[in-house]
Amino acid sequence: MKKFEVTDADIGSRLDKIVVAQLGGLGRAGVKKLFEQGRVRVLRAGHTRPQKASKGETASQGDVIEVDFEEAASGGTVPDADAPLSIVLERDDLVVIDKPAGQPSAPIDPGERGTVANAVLARYPETKAIGFSAREPGLVHRLDTDTSGLLLVARTLLAFETLSRALKEGRIDKRYHLLCKGGDLPESGTIEIPLAPHPKDRRRVYACVHPRDVARYSPRPAITHYVRRLACGDLWLVEARAAKASRHQIRAHFAAIGHPLAGDALYGGPEVDGLTRHALHAASIVWGGDASVPAFHAISPLPDDIRRIVES
Repeated sequence: MKKFEVTDADIGSRLDKIVVAQLGGLGRAGVKKLFEQGRVRVLRAGHTRPQKASKGETASQGDVIEVDFEEAASGGTVPDADAPLSIVLERDDLVVIDKPAGQPSAPIDPGERGTVANAVLARYPETKAIGFSAREPGLVHRLDTDTSGLLLVARTLLAFETLSRALKEGRIDKRYHLLCKGGDLPESGTIEIPLAPHPKDRRRVYACVHPRDVARYSPRPAITHYVRRLACGDLWLVEARAAKASRHQIRAHFAAIGHPLAGDALYGGPEVDGLTRHALHAASIVWGGDASVPAFHAISPLPDDIRRIVES
């Protein structure tokens, strides 16, 4: 069971959006199922018993939200041949998937369908015994539900161990395309700001810019390199590289330097017509190869929602 109090920043927000933010990579689809199954309850201020919550309800001061979450987290993935699966590269040892925005990387609820992991298991049953957990068959890494782009999946244990270790050591080149707030962003640069869990809002990570924050929160190192590519009205199209990208790293880094991602309401990004999510796309993955896993290079073009903004 997960419990969390409504913060001042959450007052007036929809309950489903708060739960999505609190549960990290669960995503909107997974949270929707929790609401549908009655596994989200809210204890309103002044009441003694929690009530079943509706996703459209809004939060008030003093509310406590309860989510029956642990039971869901313990379940494994079920195959789902109907789940979307766009394959960019397929080999005997690995596959690279092009994930659309809105599709979760992996399920959270027993029996949940529609995620990348469900589709992978249906097409590549050998991945069942590979991965960080039973919910992530073969997945070498994950993407936020609203981040589109490339996901790397191993089909053999050797490939999984090799690539997951290489990713942890920063030896796999992963590049992203993003739209961020325009203005005085330098043509290229490196953002080296350590990140920690936000002390007041678990939906976000906290960029520890000031030395006192580094001492107080013991953040993890985080480095993002970027190159400005194109001016798009009031926005910049940027290519970013984060070898060891952690949760929300690119989003938090660009917000910390005053250029939050378009559509990223959580980090103060500007609203853009036609964009219903943060404008972040995992555009390429390059592995130089070694004796265990041969080299590969996979790319994904800009998705339609970001491409239309760039072209306009």
